[in-house]
Amino acid sequence: MTQANEAPAATSEALLLEITRRNFFVETLETRDGDGLDFHEVAVWAMRAALQEAYAVGLTAAQR
Repeated sequence: MTQANEAPAATSEALLLEITRRNFFVETLETRDGDGLDFHEVAVWAMRAALQEAYAVGLTAAQR
């Protein structure tokens, strides 16, 4: 992968983590090999908000 391709991927990861932290209060998206660390109960309204936010970010990026 070239550096030009790495920057958007890093930006996407950062955006996903930001959305995850804001909506689910999860510190990381990395696998930590523990049920209590890797699985979370999530309210459907939080899931909906996160999906709507991710969709909006993607739509904005596609329109550029």
